[in-house]
Amino acid sequence: MNAQTTTYLEAIRDALRIKLREDEKVLLLGEDIGVYGGAFGVTATLLEEFGSARVRDTPISELGMTGVAVGAALTGMRPVVDIQFSDFLTLALDQVVNQAAKIRYMYGGKATVPLVIRTPSGSGTGAAAQHSQSLEAWLAHVPGLKVVQPSTPYDAKGLLIAAINDPNPVIFYEHKLLYKKTGDVPTDTYEIPLGVADVKREGTDVTIIATGIMVQKALQAAMDYAALGVSVEVIDPRTLVPLDEATILNSVEKTGRVIIVHEAVKRGGIGGEITSLIAERAFHALRAPIIRLGGAFVPMPYNAKLEHQAVPQVEDIERAIGKLVRETIRS
Repeated sequence: MNAQTTTYLEAIRDALRIKLREDEKVLLLGEDIGVYGGAFGVTATLLEEFGSARVRDTPISELGMTGVAVGAALTGMRPVVDIQFSDFLTLALDQVVNQAAKIRYMYGGKATVPLVIRTPSGSGTGAAAQHSQSLEAWLAHVPGLKVVQPSTPYDAKGLLIAAINDPNPVIFYEHKLLYKKTGDVPTDTYEIPLGVADVKREGTDVTIIATGIMVQKALQAAMDYAALGVSVEVIDPRTLVPLDEATILNSVEKTGRVIIVHEAVKRGGIGGEITSLIAERAFHALRAPIIRLGGAFVPMPYNAKLEHQAVPQVEDIERAIGKLVRETIRS
């Protein structure tokens, strides 16, 4: 496969372009995704290439556009909905939770909802409390939904193509700070199966399970500790539902020390679910208590310094690594 260096944003746009070309049933729906090109520019140029029948600007109604998309999916289309900020997905939860997630089950598999909802999430842009939340754990709690959270351009393209091809509703979270991240991405079509984690860095002393933007921070912390002779493995689940339990458990068996880190508020976050998984199935391998890092239990501040303090940073991960290593040595 030929590859080129591209941004996370461009990788997502490329995935959308590929599927629009390959499959006439694919269409995009969202506020300002046409002429304006989307709130973050992801869909720029797609209107000119595919026209307003395939790239459709909608009224400012998340509930309305999602309801239309559910109906379109039921009649054989493959809609991709653009929700400008993940916070606004709360306005569409009835259609997502009570319709999209339940229909296949309630119709005994005779009806499917091949729907993708793309939405930017997370802090770091000074967008304050109503435009900066990470609510992926809410949707991961709902049977019938798949939840995807890519951390690299390569993963973003392959996972989005797989999500559009999937016959089930998929919530696709894109961290705003990752849009400018670059990486090598194949120019051809490829899929990354949903439910397959990626070992971003191999190690033997500590396992860090990180999601979204935290994968990059975990890799930085791992690199810093490598200079001190500590080998840190970094696992990126990539999809929260389905979750690749085997890769996580295999890493825990190897290292015996675990840090779980996500930007979302720690209380009720996906880290609690992963902790429970490890406690139930790999407790015998643990050499130290599991450490969970997550956002503070506060609305996201507007002030840049407070925003920075509200979510885990590289230094927080490094302190957690140091704590695990020191405690294990003492014991």
